[in-house]
Amino acid sequence: MNNSWNKIIYKVWAPIYDAIFNAGPFLKARETLFNDIHFQPGDKVLFVGAGTGADIERLPYEHLEITAIDYSEDMLQKAKDKFRASKISFLKMDAQELDFADDAFDYVVGSLILSVVPDNRKAFGEMLRVCRKDGLVLVFDKFSQPGKGLSLVKKAFRHVIKLLGTDIGVSFEEICSTEKAGVQLISDEGIMFGGMYRRILLKKSLLSQ
Repeated sequence: MNNSWNKIIYKVWAPIYDAIFNAGPFLKARETLFNDIHFQPGDKVLFVGAGTGADIERLPYEHLEITAIDYSEDMLQKAKDKFRASKISFLKMDAQELDFADDAFDYVVGSLILSVVPDNRKAFGEMLRVCRKDGLVLVFDKFSQPGKGLSLVKKAFRHVIKLLGTDIGVSFEEICSTEKAGVQLISDEGIMFGGMYRRILLKKSLLSQ
């Protein structure tokens, strides 16, 4: 996967994305994402890879200072159309190179993005960088099971699925390995498809630079 291909494939996905990834089991999973997070009025929240804005509508966005970025103009336009009357800031931006200062946000949300970007370690490092000390980073994505390789079936289909704009063989443990000193794991739970899709909540540590 690369940025150029992602731009093309998500132009195709944009018109039908919500019908698939904001419905059925995805809808139920998304409805649980913010259950134990207590937002306060004025909190600064960054959505990295906001897509069509499927997660934004699940929190009190009218009372928060929300910034949403995506690399696909087509996906971003869908989100803009949903929240025309809001004060949400929508920006075209690469998740691997966030154009924000260090410690700029109270919360950083990465939903179905680390399995999409070409360099997920860099993207995760950027998410952590722009989160303030003791702020929360929420990740919702599909990952390979810790300590286990892909099944033969998944190996066979992995390259085909990559052509659709996502990767089923990503290890969150590998992504996070270079940032371990900078994060504290709050929770890690499988919430869909037998634990393939995980909701991971992390706190940015004071040790993070």
